[in-house]
Amino acid sequence: MRFPPSFLEEIKARLPVSEVVRRRVKLMKSGREWKGLSPFNAEKTPSFFVNDQKMAWFDFSSGKNGNIFDFVMATDGLSFPETVERLAADAGLPLPTVTRETEEQEIKRASLHEVLEQAALFFETHLHGRLGQRARTYLDQRGLGLDTQKQFRVGYAPAEKYALRDALAAKGITVEAMIETGLLIHGDEIAVPYDKFRDRVIFPICDRSGRVIAFGGRTLDKDGQPKYLNSPETPLFHKGSVLYNHHRARKAAHERGGVIVVEGYVDVISMSNAGFPQCVAPLGTALTPDQCELLWKMAEEPVLCFDGDRAGRKAAYRAMDMALPLIGNGRSLRFALLPDGQDPDDLARSGGGGAIQSVIGQALPLVDLIWMRETEGVDFHTPERRAAFHRRLGEIARTITDETLRHYYQAEFKTRLDTLFGADRAVQVRDRGAPPRGQFGASRFETSRFGGFGNRRGFGPGDEAKSLAAAPSVSTSLARSALFRPATAGLPPREALILLLLLNHPALIETYLEDIAALELSTPEAAKFREKLLGLAGREGLDHHGLGAELAQSGFEPFQRKLESISALASHWYMDPKASDADAEEVLKQALTLHHKARALHRELQLAELALGNDASELNLARLKDIQEQLSALSGMEAAVEGFGALSGHPSGSL
Repeated sequence: MRFPPSFLEEIKARLPVSEVVRRRVKLMKSGREWKGLSPFNAEKTPSFFVNDQKMAWFDFSSGKNGNIFDFVMATDGLSFPETVERLAADAGLPLPTVTRETEEQEIKRASLHEVLEQAALFFETHLHGRLGQRARTYLDQRGLGLDTQKQFRVGYAPAEKYALRDALAAKGITVEAMIETGLLIHGDEIAVPYDKFRDRVIFPICDRSGRVIAFGGRTLDKDGQPKYLNSPETPLFHKGSVLYNHHRARKAAHERGGVIVVEGYVDVISMSNAGFPQCVAPLGTALTPDQCELLWKMAEEPVLCFDGDRAGRKAAYRAMDMALPLIGNGRSLRFALLPDGQDPDDLARSGGGGAIQSVIGQALPLVDLIWMRETEGVDFHTPERRAAFHRRLGEIARTITDETLRHYYQAEFKTRLDTLFGADRAVQVRDRGAPPRGQFGASRFETSRFGGFGNRRGFGPGDEAKSLAAAPSVSTSLARSALFRPATAGLPPREALILLLLLNHPALIETYLEDIAALELSTPEAAKFREKLLGLAGREGLDHHGLGAELAQSGFEPFQRKLESISALASHWYMDPKASDADAEEVLKQALTLHHKARALHRELQLAELALGNDASELNLARLKDIQEQLSALSGMEAAVEGFGALSGHPSGSL
C-alpha cells in the first residue's frame, strides 16, 4: 500500500520520537536529548539516544538509527503498512483511502509546490534586475545586504498588474494553478485575474522541509496599505499552523538549546544576522496553539520577544492566555520585553548581538508575566480588592490542565500572596513581639529551622514554595563566608558551592535530580556542566574519581579546575570527597534553599522595577524598596542549623 508523503509527514509531526520509543525503552533526559539502554543489545551503559527536534533516534551500540517508522518495524517486527496503520491510530489520523482521486491530489499537490517555486525564482530575479532598484535600496537601508537577500530568498514583485501571471503562463502554468496557490486576485466581478503581489518586497514562506508554500509582501509605497500582505489560505498554506523561518531555525534551535519568537519577517532576518539563527515569527496573527506545538518540538521553553510598548505587552498577555491550558511537562514559555519604542530589528541594528543577548537573558518566566499583568497599577488597600485578586489568581491556575503543574502554580501564587500581603503565620509571630515586617511581606529577620524538611530526600510537592516563603536556615559561619559574597571569576560562589558538592559527592546527584535540573545558573559554562552531571546521574559505581574522569574526557577539566581553585569552597571540610554524604547533603539543602529564595527575590525585583517604570506611584516604589530590603537581609542572614555536623564529629555551627 502506498501512503502519500504528506500523510507520513503529518504522523511524524504529531508523534514525538520520544513518545513512541518510550513504550519500549526507559528514557532519561540528557541535555536536549533523551537516552536509554539499547533495545537491540544487552548493555549497562546507555548508548541509545532520541532527538525529538531531529525526529530521529540513534543506537550507537548496534549502529542503527532512523525515524519512528523504522523504530517500530525494528522492535515489533511489523511491515511498513502495519507500522503506518498503528502510528496513524496513535496520532489520531484516519488512514487515507488510496484511490485514483487521492493519487491525483498528491500529484496536484506536488505541482502546486512547483508553481510556488517558479514564482519565488521570478521574484528573486526581479529584485536583482532593473525594476528592483527601489527594493534593493529599501533592503540596504534595513541592513539586509546581498548575502542575506540570497540566504532568505528575498525577492521583488514588479508593479505591473500582470507581470507574474504572464511569466508563469509562458512556462505552461495555468491560471487555475496560480489562483489555487494564492498568486492571483480573482472573483466573479474580475474579468481577468491579476497579480496579488505588486510593487512589494517579497519574503518566501516555507514549510518545515524548506519548500515554498506562500509569500509575504512588504509595500514600498509610504502610504501603501496593508503594510504587510500574506498569501491567502491555500491547500498548502494555513497561516496559523506555520512559522516563518521554521526550516532554518530547527537545526539552530537544537544546537543552541532554545528558540526565539519575534513578530515580523525583517525582525527574524535581523536577529539571524546578529547571531541568533534560532529565530521564527508567526504570520501576521497572534500566536496559535498549532504554532506553539511547533515551537515545543524545537525547545521546552521558547522565548517570545515582544516590543516594550503597551501594544507589545498586550500581545505578550494574549500569547500567555492562549498557552496556559497547553503548558505542562517540558512545555512552557518565557517572555522578553524590549526597551520601549524598539523592536528586535531596531535592537539588532543599534546594539548588535550583545544588546539582544542582554534582553533574552532577562526573559521572564510565564508565572512572572502573569504576576506582572495582574499587579500592574492595581491598588490592594481594601480587603475586597485583595480578595478579587486572590480569586483571579485561582481562576488563572485552574486554566492549567496539567495537574502537577497546576499544583505548583497554586503554591507559587500562595507564596507570592503571602509575600505581598503577609502570611497569617507570620502575623501571629509579629503579634507575639517579633520584629516588624515590611509593607508587603513577612519579617525579613524571621528565622526558621529545616525541621521535617531536612529529613526528606529532595523537594516534595509544595516544599519549594514553603522554603521560599520562609527565611532559609544557614549556619552562622557559612552565611559569613565568601560563599555568599559577590561572584568570583564570573561564577557566583553559591553556584560554585552546589556544583562542587555534586562533583565531590556524586551520590547526591540522583537524589536531587529535579532540583538540580531546575536551577537557574548564571553562565552557559555552568549550565553545560550541570547538564553533563545530570546525564551521568545514576551510573552504577560512579564515585568522585570516576565522575572527574568522565567530565575531563568530555572537555570539562578547565571548569573543574576553576571550581576547585576557589579557596573559599575547597577549604571547607565538607567539600572533601571523604566527608560524609549526609553532612554534604545538609549543606547542599541549605544552598539550594538559599539559591531558590535569592532567585525568586531577584525576579520580584525585576517585576517591581518594570511596574515602577510604567507607574511611578508610591505603592510601586514601596514595593521595590521592600524587595531590596529583603535581598539585603538575605545576604546577611545568620541562623543556626540544630545539630549540624554531628554525623562526622564536627561540632554544630562549625561551618
